[in-house]
Amino acid sequence: MVLQGENYPEKIFSVSELTRLIKIELEKAFPSIWVEGEISNYHKHHSGHVYLTLKDEESQLRAVMWRSSAQKIPFEMENGLKVICQGSVNVYEPRGEYQIIIEKIEPKGKGSLQLAFEQLKEKLYKEGLFDPAKKKKLPFLPKKIGVVTSPKGAAIIDIIKTLERRYARLHVMIYPARVQGKGAAEEIVEGIQTLNSFPGIDVIIVGRGGGSIEDLWCFNEEIVARAIYASRVPIISAVGHEIDFTIADFVADIRASTPSAAAEMVIEKEEALFDKVENLLKRLEHRIRYVIQDYKQNISDLIHHHGFQNFKIRLMNLAQRIDELEMRSVNLVKKSQQELLVIRSSAVLNEERLFKFMLEKVGRLQSKWERLSSELHNLSPLNILKKGYTLCWKDGAEKLIRNIEDISLDEKVTVSFYKGEFVCSVTGIDKKKEIISRVDHYKQ
Repeated sequence: MVLQGENYPEKIFSVSELTRLIKIELEKAFPSIWVEGEISNYHKHHSGHVYLTLKDEESQLRAVMWRSSAQKIPFEMENGLKVICQGSVNVYEPRGEYQIIIEKIEPKGKGSLQLAFEQLKEKLYKEGLFDPAKKKKLPFLPKKIGVVTSPKGAAIIDIIKTLERRYARLHVMIYPARVQGKGAAEEIVEGIQTLNSFPGIDVIIVGRGGGSIEDLWCFNEEIVARAIYASRVPIISAVGHEIDFTIADFVADIRASTPSAAAEMVIEKEEALFDKVENLLKRLEHRIRYVIQDYKQNISDLIHHHGFQNFKIRLMNLAQRIDELEMRSVNLVKKSQQELLVIRSSAVLNEERLFKFMLEKVGRLQSKWERLSSELHNLSPLNILKKGYTLCWKDGAEKLIRNIEDISLDEKVTVSFYKGEFVCSVTGIDKKKEIISRVDHYKQ
């Protein structure tokens, strides 16, 4: 049917007019709504704007997110991801299509930060940033440590208190950085890079006190993770939370549960070394006492041997020297312990000097014992008896027989060997002045 003349309606809308009316009414009816759907046809334009389609089993809806909103999204959007969006309905007039302008978007079933954390963790894991084989070891006895944290936070206070309490004389260099909020990640990265440029930094602690996932988020930023991985200096991640991990914890060479724990990690090897040295000194003292006691017992046994009757005074003098040496040895060990404390307080002792120090002390003591042992060996008549010679005594083994004229017939003679002795009676003396005797009894 063709309309002519008066049969035309009073108002005929153009396409643009009708689209505009629909746009006004639709946008007025849905100024702010929440929509749930699955992302498809995802595309991020070089301008920064994001275009996508939300769909369910029966329908689909075009959507757009402007760059200003898209920059605030912490996770990576991808096709197939189910999301909940908040925005407003808009009509795109050139095509006469309605769409939703997304202002906020959250993954369904979990928070956006949690999803962002999982996505970045998976990405860095595949790149090998968590590989244990690439972790750097802490130095044995660090002298200078760097700390990247807030100068006003609890973390730096805990670190300094721990070092002071454990008597650690270390040079601490602090790089002040924000550890929460906008710009914190960039300052942490700058701190890591700056401390790496200083000579002599042995280890770097990066961290802060505890907080929510939002508070700690700067330690989950990709730029922080890559700065930690690129550091030439070993890094301890010390974010104050016991259970949850940050990305920085996975990338760092060592993870500490708190800043205090990180400070203890830095000095624990030094403390273990000094404890070991003190234990060795105590063992050395006990060993010296044991050896001296053993020498005393040997000398006491030798004093009562008949072969040492004429050397009794010299042996007593030697015993006195041993007592003096014992006192000097004990005093030397105590002096060594005092010197160790002085060296420890100055924090200039390294592993090589420490063991050299111990070897010199032990060497001097060993030299003295060797010299004393040599003197005893040279003085001992047992060395002669050991070769097969004997000593002859009379008057109840009190007087040493030195000449044949000192002995008479029927006299009792005691003959001492290296081990044991016997008593005999002189039955005759030949012309060559050799004693003819009869053994009466023998004792070992």
